Amino acid sequence: MSTTVELPDADEACAYCGSRIFDHDPICVRDCSDDCGSPTYFCNYACLSTYVDENSLTTGNACKWSPDENNCC
Repeated sequence: MSTTVELPDADEACAYCGSRIFDHDPICVRDCSDDCGSPTYFCNYACLSTYVDENSLTTGNACKWSPDENNCC
C-alpha cells in the first residue's frame, strides 16, 4: 500500500472547528482501511479527539481490551 505525501494548502481548514490548521499543531488523518483516501486535517489533537468522540469512531474497534486467561498480557 503506498500513498503520496502532499503538503496541504496554507489556508487548509480544520475538519472539526474550521480554524486554519497551520495556526496550530496540525494533524493529518487517512482512513487506510478504505484505500487511503483523501486526508482529513485537524488543527490539534483536541479537535481530532472531539471529532472521534462525537462521531463514535471508536465503537467496535480495539479501544477496549478485556484480557482472558489465554491472552492475559
